[in-house]
Amino acid sequence: MQNLPKIMTEFLYKITDDKNVVLLLINIMLLMLGMIMDDTSAMLLSVPILLPIAHAFGIHPVHLAAITGLNLGLGLITPPCAPMLYLGSRVSGVPINEMLRPTLMFIIFAWVPTLILTTYFPQLSLSLPGLVLGNM
Repeated sequence: MQNLPKIMTEFLYKITDDKNVVLLLINIMLLMLGMIMDDTSAMLLSVPILLPIAHAFGIHPVHLAAITGLNLGLGLITPPCAPMLYLGSRVSGVPINEMLRPTLMFIIFAWVPTLILTTYFPQLSLSLPGLVLGNM
């Protein structure tokens, strides 16, 4: 009702018209949002705003969905809040300080490279839907 996506799109165009910079800003925003909120709530709040922005910058909706899922999932296990990390600690009975180092290694060597590849090589996230749904 307040036309927030249009306002944000115009603001981003004042900053840059480079799609890669916009993708970086989307990644940062979604990661921070994922750190403080659960993924369903964060998705319900962010996607209606981000979808028109992504469309304006030529980002495919399926590509945006892949980026959103990866960022919010990463936020769930990234400190300071890390709700899934704390849940895993409670369920397994392993203290959080013993889980933190392997989790951070997993984040650095698995999640972050996957996020970079998915963000900046959209054909990776669009190839399987393209096979199933036809040419995208």
